[in-house]
Amino acid sequence: MTPETLNDVFFTVAERGNNRVALTRRPGAWQPITAEQLQARVYATARHMRDWGIRKGERVAILSENRPEWAIADFATLLLGAVDVPIYATQTPEQCLHILQHSNARVLFVSTRKQYEKVAAITPLTQLERVVIMDDGSELHDVIPMQEMLYDAKPGPDPELEGIARSVRPDDVATLIYTSGTTGTPKGVVLTHGNIASNLSMTQHLVNIGPDDVCISFLPLSHITARHLDYLLFYRGVTLAYCPVIDDLPEVMLETKPTLFVGVPRVYEKLCNQVQLKAKGVKSKILHWCISVGRKHRHTVLAGGRPKAMEWKLADRLVFSKLIEKMGGRVRLFLSGGAPLGIDLASWFADIGIVIHEGYGLTETSPVIAINVPGSHKMGTVGRPLKNLELRLASDGELLVRGPSVFKGYWEMPEETTAAFEDGGWFKTGDIATIDDEGFLAIVDRKKDLIKTSGGKFIAPQPIESALKVNLFVGEVALLGDRRRFPAVLIVPNFTVLEDWARGHGLHTISREELIRAEKVRTLYQEIVDELNANLAQYEKLKKILLVPNELSIADGTLTPSMKLRRRKVEELYRVEINALYAESEMAGVGRR
Repeated sequence: MTPETLNDVFFTVAERGNNRVALTRRPGAWQPITAEQLQARVYATARHMRDWGIRKGERVAILSENRPEWAIADFATLLLGAVDVPIYATQTPEQCLHILQHSNARVLFVSTRKQYEKVAAITPLTQLERVVIMDDGSELHDVIPMQEMLYDAKPGPDPELEGIARSVRPDDVATLIYTSGTTGTPKGVVLTHGNIASNLSMTQHLVNIGPDDVCISFLPLSHITARHLDYLLFYRGVTLAYCPVIDDLPEVMLETKPTLFVGVPRVYEKLCNQVQLKAKGVKSKILHWCISVGRKHRHTVLAGGRPKAMEWKLADRLVFSKLIEKMGGRVRLFLSGGAPLGIDLASWFADIGIVIHEGYGLTETSPVIAINVPGSHKMGTVGRPLKNLELRLASDGELLVRGPSVFKGYWEMPEETTAAFEDGGWFKTGDIATIDDEGFLAIVDRKKDLIKTSGGKFIAPQPIESALKVNLFVGEVALLGDRRRFPAVLIVPNFTVLEDWARGHGLHTISREELIRAEKVRTLYQEIVDELNANLAQYEKLKKILLVPNELSIADGTLTPSMKLRRRKVEELYRVEINALYAESEMAGVGRR
C-alpha cells in the first residue's frame, strides 16, 4: 500500500493495532503507547477542535519538544483537514509572534509552563483563540489542559470524524513549515498531503525497517527531516521512543536500545568528540592505532562488510564495539540529514566501523531528494536521487528539481514563490551540485555561501568548515574572505577541551578572552589550520585566524533553530574584529603575490 495523504499514515497505524507504536518516558519507567490508545487520543483531540470550529484549511500551531502529544496534536489537526504550523521550541517570543501572525493560527498547543510563559505576552497580538498546554496547567486561567481534552478518549471508531479525514485529498495543504532562515525573514513553506506522502512512498522501501525496530525521536519535529522520519516510522510499524531533551540522549539510548539512529551532523560531531575526549594517555594511543587499522579496512566497511583481519577484530573489541554499546548495543543503521555531514566526519566513523548513510533534501522538497542506503552508497555524495524526481544542473551548477514532492509555494509570498522556480516548474534549490557517471549526487555548497575572493576565485566554505570541525579543539567555524584578497577563518574553540588543555600547559584561572590571546593557544590553532592547509588548493589556504570567546547560539542569531550557521549574522556580529584582521594583514602584506 502507498499512502496518498498523511491521514492514510494515521489510519494504517490505527488499523494495524500494534501493542507498542511509541514509548514515552515517565518517572521510573518507559511506558508503551498502543495503536488503540493513540487513535483514541487523536480522536478526542480532533473532536474538541472540531467543536471549536476548526475546519479544513485553518491553521493550528504546535510549540513543543518531541513528545507523544506532538504527534497527537499533529494527527488530530490533519484528520480535520486543518493545517498545522510547527514552531521550534528554541525560538524566541519575537520569532513565535511572526509565525503566529503570519500564519493566522487560531489554536496553539504548547508543551510546558516555560513555553506558555514565553508566548503569554504575545498572544493578544495574534489571532489565537485558544492555547492548549500539554503539561498540567490547572492553575492557569487562560489555557486548556490537554489532559482534560483526553478524558473522553474512548477506543473505537468515530464515523463522522473518519469521514472528514478520508475526504482530505492529496492536493490539500497539510502543513506550513517556516524555514529556519539562514538569511532574511523565515518563509512559510506550503506542503500538501500529497507532497509529503509522495516522498514517503519513495523512501519507505529504501531501507528494511519494521515492527522489530526502535528509533529515538529527538530531532526537532518542527524540522521536516524529523517530521518525515517519524511519519515513515509510524507507517512501517517501528516503535518511536520520544526524547524531549537532547541532553538525555545518551541515557535514553542505553534504556531503549534503538536499532536505527538518525542524527544531524552536529550530533555525530558530538559523538566523535566524546570518543576522543575520553581517550587520554594510553587510551589515546590505542584509539589512534585502532583508527589506523580501521582506515586500512574502510573499503570493506563502506561496502557493507565486516573485515575478517585479526587486527580489525582486535580494534573492534578494544574500541569500535564500545561506541555501539554506549548507544544501546543494537544500532544497525545510521542515517544523517538536515545539513552536510562532511567527508572527514564520515571517514572517521567509517574507520571505526560505522557507515553513516547521508541523505539530502530541503523543506521545499518534503524533504528527501537523494539518499545513500545499504547497497547503494558512495561516501562524499548524498546518494542517488529518488526515482520520482527529475534533476538537472543550471549553467552555474545550481541543482534544479521537479517532481510530486516539490512544494506549492511560500505562504502569502507570491513574489518569493515566483523567484523560487524556473520555467517548467523547476525548483531552484540554491545548492551547487554535481552528478557523477553512476548517478550519485554531491553537494558542493550553498550558492549564496560561496566565497568569491577579490582575485575572482570561488571557494566553497562548507567542506573546509566541516574538515576543521572534526578536530576536537574546534567548536564552530565560519570561513571568511568574500570580496577580500584571501580567505581567513573565524573559530569558536571547543572551550571544554581547550580549557582542560590549557590547565595542562600552565594557563590557569584566566578568562576566555585572555585564553584566546595566549601565545600557546594561538600556536595550537595555527597548527590545526596549517594541517588543513596542506590539503587545500593555493587559493583556498587560510591565511589568518580569528579566535572568538563567545559560543554561537540561536539566541544571538548566529545559529538557526536547526543549528545551521548564519554566516552573514556571524560576519555582522564580528565585523569590527574581521575588518581589523584584514587591515592588519594588508599592512603586513599577507595575501599578496
